This record gives sequence, C-alpha cells and structure tokens, in this order.
Amino acid sequence: MNDAVYLGIDIGASSFKYGLVVEGTVTQERNIAIDPKVASKTLLIQLFAGIKDLWREDIMGIGVGVPGIVDSERGLIVDLQNIPVWCGLPLAEIMNKQFKVPVMLNNDAHCFAFGELRYGAAKDWKNFVGITLGTGLGMGIVINNQLYKGVLSGAGELGMLPYKKGIIEQYTASFFFTNNYEASAAELYIRAQQGDAFALEAYNTYGHHLGEAVKVVLSLLAPEGVIFGGSILKAWPFFSASLASSIAAFPYKKQLDHFALRQSPTMNSALLGAVALLASDKC
Repeated sequence: MNDAVYLGIDIGASSFKYGLVVEGTVTQERNIAIDPKVASKTLLIQLFAGIKDLWREDIMGIGVGVPGIVDSERGLIVDLQNIPVWCGLPLAEIMNKQFKVPVMLNNDAHCFAFGELRYGAAKDWKNFVGITLGTGLGMGIVINNQLYKGVLSGAGELGMLPYKKGIIEQYTASFFFTNNYEASAAELYIRAQQGDAFALEAYNTYGHHLGEAVKVVLSLLAPEGVIFGGSILKAWPFFSASLASSIAAFPYKKQLDHFALRQSPTMNSALLGAVALLASDKC
C-alpha cells in the first residue's frame, strides 16, 4: 500500500466515519451523523457527501467496513440490522458507478482485526481475536496471520450466541446500559469518573459479562489474545478488573499463561483494515 492513496469508510449505526489513507496512515478524517431510520436514498446521499468532502483524483479505491453480513465478492450487503433499509443493497456497485474506483465491502469487526494485524497491537501475534465494543458486539478472527471471514463474512458473530435470558450482545453492547441502568454508556462513564457508585457497579457488571464472552472465545479458538476496540473501551479502567476476574475462572489455567488482553492503540483500525483488505485483494 506504499505510495498509494485510498479512502476508508466505517459504517456505524449512528454515523459514517471516513479516513483518507496515505501510505498506511490516516491523514484526514470526517464523521457524519446519520439517522438509520431514513430512506435508503437519503443515507446514500449522506454517504456520498462525506466521500466527496475528502475526494482526491489519485484515490485508488474505497474500502468499506459494514456492521453486518456482507458478500465481499459481489459487493452486497446481505444483512444489516442497524440499518435495515440497506439489506440487499449492492453498495459496492453503486459506489463504483459514482466514483469510478474499485470498492470492497467487509464486515467492520473483520476490518478492525485486520487493521490491528497490519498496523496495531497484534503485529506480534499469529492467532488472535479482535472484539469491538459499541452499539453492537463485533468480532474478527485471525488464524496464522490470515483473516478468517467464513461464508458471507459471517464468522465471529459472538454477540448472537445465547446467554442468560437473551444473547451475548444484549449484555456486552452499549444498550446493556440503557436497558438495565436507564442511562447511556457515555453518561455512566462520566459518572464513573466522578466516583458514582451506581455507575461503577454498572461497569463492574458489564466487565463480568464481557469476561464470560471471552471465555467462549478461549474455549473455541484458544487465541494468543484478544484486542478490544470501540467506543466503550474508553471506560476500560472501570470494567477491566471484573473482566479479568471473570476470565480467571476459565478452567484451563495453563492456557491463560499464554493469553493476554490488549487495548487498541488507535480509533482508526477499522478504517485501516478496510483499506488494507482492498489493497491486498488488488495485489
């Protein structure tokens, strides 16, 4: 990707994030707030506006991270629960016709994991998992330095597994806080910084649930480690202890001797990963 210019896009439930990537570095960024309930055409107009804002004639392609199931080969969004009007949308084809450059779609958590492999905290690991903590719970799997996507980029849907009275995502994504504490993760983070006991208990409980999810990963994949990213990560000091305590109960103690938790050093791993996947596909 040296001497090449790409555009990375991270599609979220409430915003589109853009990054101009030059020689593997994000040099310019943009964020556009969106309402996922508006019409598909309206969202496309907003998406294109952000692209045009950063557009350069030397851009060689656009890598897009999507928080759902995608068909990368056909450039098709198969299932997108946060933006249901885009289910079945041939987004890559639409963008290619508009901007005349190659476009590749991938699952956003897969992009995050690949970005960490290439540029972030996992460059010294061959087998690891990247988990994103935000509106949903996403997971990307790297095995022997290769991203494992599965059919329709559906591998790693950890949040959909049954847990307690629902699924794992209900206890590890941001709506865990609004559903159980009637306050947003961001609001509780501010209160936790102020020493509020209610907020501290909320994050302590959250860490326990997240630890239970990590133990599922340990049982299935036995990775060298897990790298966390996403908006909830800023509250790490308030849930890391209960997370570690929960993981410590994993029955195979020797496995834990070869396992580590890390935080992503950048908020741009998904953007970089989306671009790196596109660039590697072009090689």
